[in-house]
Amino acid sequence: MDIPGSSPTYGQEGLWGCYYGWVPPATPPQLNSPEGFPSAFPTPYQCQTNPYQTGAPAPANPAHHPSAMGGFARPTADTPYKPQSPSDKGSQPESKAASPTSESRYGLDPQLLPSAVQVMQEDQQEWEGKTFGAVAPSPLPPLSTTDCIIEDKGNASPQFLRCTAYSFPCEALAAQQSHLPLAAIVTPLAQQQTAERPVAVCAEGECLSGCGECGAFMCPSMDWQDCGQRFHCPFCGKFTEVPWAQYQHTTGSHGRRVDTERRPELSLGSYEILEQNKDEAACLLLAVDVSGAALRAGQLEAICQHLHSLLDTAYKAAGSEQCALRVGLLTYDSRVHLYNLSANLSRPSMLVVMETDDFELPLTDGLLIPLGECKHIIQSVLQQIPLFSPEPQDSTCIPQDTVVSTGLKILQEVGCPGKLLVFHSSPLTENSSRSSSSSPGFFSSNKPKSLFQASDSAVSLAKACVSQGCSVHLFLFAQQDVGGAWPGDIPHLTGGGLYSYSSLQSRLEKERLHGDLAKIMETDMAYKAQLRVFTSKELNVSGSYGSFIPSACPGLVALAALDCHTALALEFTHSKALNEARGVAIQVVLSYTSAGGERRTRVHSLSLRCSASLLDTFRNSQAETLLTFYCKKMYCAVIERPLQCLREELQAEVTELLASYRKIGCTTPVNSGQLVLPVFLKALPVFVNSLRKSEVVLPGVRSSVHQRLLQRSRVLNMDTRSTVTHFYPHLLALCVGDERPRVGEVLRCSASSLDPCGLYLASCPTALVLWVGHAVSRQALMELFGNSCFSAVTTGEIQLSPLDTPLSVHVRSLIHALQSNSAFSVTLKVVKQGDSCEDAMQRRLVEDKSPNGGASYADFLYHLHVHSLRLLG
Repeated sequence: MDIPGSSPTYGQEGLWGCYYGWVPPATPPQLNSPEGFPSAFPTPYQCQTNPYQTGAPAPANPAHHPSAMGGFARPTADTPYKPQSPSDKGSQPESKAASPTSESRYGLDPQLLPSAVQVMQEDQQEWEGKTFGAVAPSPLPPLSTTDCIIEDKGNASPQFLRCTAYSFPCEALAAQQSHLPLAAIVTPLAQQQTAERPVAVCAEGECLSGCGECGAFMCPSMDWQDCGQRFHCPFCGKFTEVPWAQYQHTTGSHGRRVDTERRPELSLGSYEILEQNKDEAACLLLAVDVSGAALRAGQLEAICQHLHSLLDTAYKAAGSEQCALRVGLLTYDSRVHLYNLSANLSRPSMLVVMETDDFELPLTDGLLIPLGECKHIIQSVLQQIPLFSPEPQDSTCIPQDTVVSTGLKILQEVGCPGKLLVFHSSPLTENSSRSSSSSPGFFSSNKPKSLFQASDSAVSLAKACVSQGCSVHLFLFAQQDVGGAWPGDIPHLTGGGLYSYSSLQSRLEKERLHGDLAKIMETDMAYKAQLRVFTSKELNVSGSYGSFIPSACPGLVALAALDCHTALALEFTHSKALNEARGVAIQVVLSYTSAGGERRTRVHSLSLRCSASLLDTFRNSQAETLLTFYCKKMYCAVIERPLQCLREELQAEVTELLASYRKIGCTTPVNSGQLVLPVFLKALPVFVNSLRKSEVVLPGVRSSVHQRLLQRSRVLNMDTRSTVTHFYPHLLALCVGDERPRVGEVLRCSASSLDPCGLYLASCPTALVLWVGHAVSRQALMELFGNSCFSAVTTGEIQLSPLDTPLSVHVRSLIHALQSNSAFSVTLKVVKQGDSCEDAMQRRLVEDKSPNGGASYADFLYHLHVHSLRLLG
């Protein structure tokens, strides 16, 4: 098939084209139903591929993304374009031998498809050593995976507020026709880089008051009128008079106040207000299971030792005996044991509560004491806990909800927020609605939504925790398979977490527990938080998605606690047409209590362009933000709709998006064999396919119910960068033959990238897998594992031996750096090529067919292309 001789006009510079020759098969291919595609398709494409290069004008933001064509060089005006012939294919980089899972059933070469790795690398190269100025209206920012310094110049940093598109369509109908969701990913407390200026803090009385009509806070988007006597609010469109005590005149044609540069609320997109009122400081409450099952498990001693070390670390970090962190302790079996830790007592006293249903606290004094006063007392109790006498064999442990309710009552009586750490070692109570999930055909029915639904009692208790600012962290040490029991609903809805351990008898599990406790203590949290969203009056907040209890108003979210990793998604819809001259204004306001009890309000404001041309919207969109939005919305919807429906809806949405772009973006005839993708959405198909076949929405027999629910709760809370690396892990080649070991290039997540002679490390926020090829040199095995025999290499979750070799030191240093960036402890898993546990690596090779039956990237992209053509008739 010949390539058209004409060049695309302006607006098609974002095309990524592939040309294929038609070879009709005798019988249309059939696909298995688990992949989520229809049963019959038209004739497939085959073999002949040519990248389409253009000499079209530069895109709207050439300064930020000059390499719009990805890996294909744009010819200069003086150089005529020469189509690539089949004989030129030798210039393409050769791929390693592909495994059956990476091959395309339609004859497509996966290595010639758009590469997410290439997109990330080009963006990193573009911004290497540069600074992105967050000006208003905001240009398209660097990718979240790009290490770049962000400077606040009147717009919130994309670390705090990142949109799916940076040019909104003016008309609601145009937005619907594009099928491009208008949304933002909000990470209010995102951690900034060391070189960046921290968020400015101003006192409540010194900060200019915001809009008196809608309540929006002051920001650079406010338009000053009448020489500074009043300002126009971009959110509600009303005018507000300025008190004379805060009046300053304006200068220049833009009406800027003379004190703009001295006021963070007038010059910066993000700032924080320190309020005069102060709440109680957050506390730490420990709850330990001392039932007969827990004592017989033999893990109580290890748990108490870790708690002893945890408190000792917190005490030393404070630097004096006046450590202000208040700590409390309770134990439980079939009853609840409360401890009076007052320093004026010769020894701690214990009070046993027999009736746990709707009980009232018999005392409040001494339940929460500053660590500087009770360190020796609480540590003496921890030493005595493993010596408790076990209960009779038939006694049952109280439910986890009762333990949380008891801890919540303590916090309510004292009147403070805090972290509740529950250490549970008894068998979990089965939930009948979830235990049936192992039956055949369960996930092909409408029943899976009941698997993700929290009980009414759990939601009610979680709401009480949100009101008090109680963040629940549950540690499980039950040695049996938990099956359908899921105790993680309350931790998931209160900003806490669920951590499970097989046994604390191994050193690896002990170190993982120590790491999780350290991360919880080191992470600075905000409590009793309320997030409010203000938008231009032409926009509505139609949805909010994340790890929280949804409310009737999507623009108002209450959270028990959040940290620098917590992110949520906001979806916007038009109420009427936007004004292209005014643009779009979005403001996110987070009011919270700090760990020290200070009431603070953090304000993030973002100003965007809007356009009557949908091409501008597509040019200024980002695939990684769309992935994060799709993930959060889809993972929240699993409690309402069947999984199969959600997968089909997502595929249909992306197909409509590509068809829409093909229709409006192709101003010259485009061959039907040409794949057309928006320039900055080249990685979207591989991201979406990875989401579609994730173990949450396409579970297989190798994933337990517990793993699926835990995966969902963790991913829902992730920010954009973590979400991208979760669905498209970093596959690092470890160079083993160099004198100075180093990390090689980042590779595509496909089996064809793995060389049997190499070592590869796959890294994502929830897993760390080291793959060992069967032909790795004996010297490399000896340096890394201390054993030169491939068959003798230990697989599974292990800790590498601390060998004094360059390769061992380098790999262990790399692993430590990757583990330290995660929100929770991640254990290294070693797999060997051809080993029975190699599926741990196959799950990370997201461009290949999934072990659960999901389609490969090449096949999925083929179907997106075919169905987008069908939609266009």
